[in-house]
Amino acid sequence: MLARILLLSLPISALMAQPPVAPATIKVQVNEVIVPVTVTDDKNRFVSDLDEKDFEIHDEGKKQKVTYFSRERSQPVVVGFLLDLSNASRLHWKTYQEAARELVWNLLPGDKKYSGYLIGYSTEAELLVNTTYNSETITDKIAKLKPSGGAALFDGIYMACTKRSLIKGEPIEPRRVLIVVGDGHDNASKKALDEVLELAQRNLITIYGVSTVAFGFNSEGEKILTRLAEETGGRVLYPLQGLYKDVSGYLSTPSDEGNYALKVGTGGYAAEIASGIFRSIAAVAGEITTQYILRYIPEFDDSGKTFRNIQVKVPSLPNVKIRARKGYYPAAP
Repeated sequence: MLARILLLSLPISALMAQPPVAPATIKVQVNEVIVPVTVTDDKNRFVSDLDEKDFEIHDEGKKQKVTYFSRERSQPVVVGFLLDLSNASRLHWKTYQEAARELVWNLLPGDKKYSGYLIGYSTEAELLVNTTYNSETITDKIAKLKPSGGAALFDGIYMACTKRSLIKGEPIEPRRVLIVVGDGHDNASKKALDEVLELAQRNLITIYGVSTVAFGFNSEGEKILTRLAEETGGRVLYPLQGLYKDVSGYLSTPSDEGNYALKVGTGGYAAEIASGIFRSIAAVAGEITTQYILRYIPEFDDSGKTFRNIQVKVPSLPNVKIRARKGYYPAAP
C-alpha cells in the first residue's frame, strides 16, 4: 500500500513513465512444533488430570508460549507396525506373532480415527500392508509370516517415513507412531542409524519398542532401540525380562522344584510369557492414546542450529516421569 500511495502522489506524466509495478510476494514460514507428552508417577501410572498451566516447554533453554493444548483420550493416530522377521526372532516367534496381532487389534478397533500399516524387515524391508483402517487385513498377513535372514531395521524405519500412503492431516492429526517388535539389531540396512533417526524426528514420529530379547540374554541392538525410542519420545518394553522376578533362587538353583513350572515347554512358562506380553501391549496402547499434546511456535534466534533441544517440565510435580521428544529440526532437509 505504501508503494501505491507514493506513486499516486507523482505527476501524471511521471506516473505514466514508470514501469509496471509487480505485486509484492511475501513468503512466511511458520514452524509449529508439536510435542506429544506422557506423564507417569513413581509407580508408572498415567497422570491424566493436568492442565495447560501445569506445563512448561523450553526451546534451547528459553521458555515458550503454548499455543495449543489437548488431553483428550483416544486421539487419532497412524501406527506403523515394524516386525523383525530375521533369524534372531525364531526362538519366540509364535508368541510374538500373536503379540503383534494383539497390538493391531488393540490399536485399530475399526474407528477411522485409527489407521495402521505393516512393514516386515529381514534381509530387506518390505511394505506388507499399506495404510488401512482394517485391522484384519494386517493381522491376517502377520499370521502368514515366517522369520528368516538378516535384519534391516533402519531400512524399515526409512520406508515408514517415505514409502506408504499418508492420511490427511498427518502428522498433526492424526499423529504418527512406530512400534518395533524386535531386538533392535541391524545387520543388513543400506541406511544408517543417525540418518533414519533424523528422518523420524523431522516427520514427528514417536517410536516404541517391544523387545524380543529373552530373559537372561542381551542384544547389541538394545542400545539402538533405546536411543530410537527415547529421542523421539517413546520407550522400550521388555516383556520377557521379568519372567522370573517373583521366583526366588532361579539363578542359583535353576532346577529346583520351585522353578519347575517355569521351564521352557511347560504351561507355566507359556503363561508367564503371555502375561508379560499382555502387560506390554496394554502399556503401549495406553500410552499412545493417553498423551497430552502441546504445540508452540518457537521464537527463533540467530544461532543457526540445525537441531533444537526441547525440555518439558511439570514444575508442580517434580517427581513425575516425563516422556517427550528430545528436540526437532527447524528447517526442511
